[in-house]
Amino acid sequence: MLLSVYKRIDTCAGEFEAHTPYLYSSYDDEDESDVNDRKSVMILGGGPNRIGQGIEFDYCCCHASFSLQDMGVESIMVNSNPETVSTDYDTSDRLYFEPLTLEDVMHIYKNEKPSGVIVQFGGQTPLKLAKGLEERGVPILGTSPESIDRAEDRKLFAEVLQKLGLKQPNNGMASSKEAAIEVANAIGYPVLVRPSYVLGGRAMAIIYDEKSLVAYMEDAEEISEERPILVDSFLEDAIEVDTDALCDGKRVFIAGIMEHIEEAGIHSGDSACILPPQTISKKMLNEIRSATRALALELSVKGLINIQFAIKEESLYVIEVNPRASRTVPFVAKAIGIPVVKYATRVMMGETLDDLGLGDEFKTNYVNIKEAVLPFNKFPGVDTILGPEMRSTGEVMGIAETPGEAYVKAQVMAGEEPPKGGIIFVSISDKSKDELLPYIKKLSSLGYNIVATQGTHKLLSENGVLSFQINKVYEGSFPNVVDYIKGNRINLIINTPQSRVTRDDAFHIRQAAIKYKVPCLTTASAAKALVNGLAEMQNKGFSVRSLQEIHK
Repeated sequence: MLLSVYKRIDTCAGEFEAHTPYLYSSYDDEDESDVNDRKSVMILGGGPNRIGQGIEFDYCCCHASFSLQDMGVESIMVNSNPETVSTDYDTSDRLYFEPLTLEDVMHIYKNEKPSGVIVQFGGQTPLKLAKGLEERGVPILGTSPESIDRAEDRKLFAEVLQKLGLKQPNNGMASSKEAAIEVANAIGYPVLVRPSYVLGGRAMAIIYDEKSLVAYMEDAEEISEERPILVDSFLEDAIEVDTDALCDGKRVFIAGIMEHIEEAGIHSGDSACILPPQTISKKMLNEIRSATRALALELSVKGLINIQFAIKEESLYVIEVNPRASRTVPFVAKAIGIPVVKYATRVMMGETLDDLGLGDEFKTNYVNIKEAVLPFNKFPGVDTILGPEMRSTGEVMGIAETPGEAYVKAQVMAGEEPPKGGIIFVSISDKSKDELLPYIKKLSSLGYNIVATQGTHKLLSENGVLSFQINKVYEGSFPNVVDYIKGNRINLIINTPQSRVTRDDAFHIRQAAIKYKVPCLTTASAAKALVNGLAEMQNKGFSVRSLQEIHK
């Protein structure tokens, strides 16, 4: 059998003797890994950055490594991404710059013989290796592969929810166009469809009729019994909630409950979210807490768990359970001032929540908002409308005493600084008119000038709001809204499109907004949050505090 050895990267280029524990595999005679007898643990990283698998998971891997070192345990990092902090030479005791495949990880394991492997900090990539590693005799620290499978397998997970008396949206699987139509008709439109085992909601879509479903299935790749299409009932106008929790197998600590600002149907990685929730009733929050604890204990979680819920008409639905660290963990840790990953690592090493002094939940006195950073300025031809397929490449946060101030701070950090005055273009769908009318009135009272398309202008005039009518793009007349944007006459855009024609029109508006760097809001919830923030900005200005001051 031909096997590789491990060589060290010479960080001194041969000029001085280098002792950097930075290893890569090569076919040679001499092995330079220098394995010792100290207790060690292997951490599997997230691999290459891509949409849905980003730097948030690298944060978790780094803090896990630091936690192991604090405990006197050698940390062995396995990752293949030179852009990350986890692949810095001084983050771990030994770093293997290798692909995250079963074969490569097993080769490192046989060489190092660590006491266990941590798979829950690198996102979905290492989680998929857990079962194969355990079958080959590798101890998996934290949540067992069996529990991971119960959370990830649709049939097994449905049994878990049924046992606990929890609801989930009606759903099914299809391995052909005909089967998908049958499932969708049984569930009822609209439906959310996606390939199984994807990251970041890739190729996910909301389907409103059979014609669109047929088109989706014809475009889908490699559909089979092994790679089916998942079909879920789409809960329109629902509020989505993310919960991050830490469990030791006996007790659960809820680190954070986050309410999404954008409505259901927008990927959780792209939606702004607020901690603590602002519009969810106490009764519903208690239901979320109970469901989180029940799921974590039923799945015998040891470490972190992320649960996504949806609330519709005061009913709670479980959307998804991830028995691992989620992309919101760094945000939650900063918001509550508790090293969540450090404690999760210690739990996986055998400590309990009682040992760590953690209660049932931590409540913060500040409002924290996470906002997505979207790369549309780098991709000028891409539509900026948000949906179930993740598009963001990073995130920022704003912290304040009120939701409005926190939201505006987050927008500033995301590069979308709201205007302090000037002209605001408004074009809203019929569905959003009643919801947004009071907020457009508020903008007018704050001294902003409003320009609007015909339907919105008529609505505003009928309700005593002064506005100036301008043309839509497809109406062809000059000047239209894009002409105004090109002339630097628009300072903010609120555009919630509805029909196919207005969506095409909105596409041109959003493209112009990117090119001329005009902030553009495409959801009613984001518009409401921003208007409240602008009102606070005018009334009292903003305060700035350090994290140390907030968490002292």
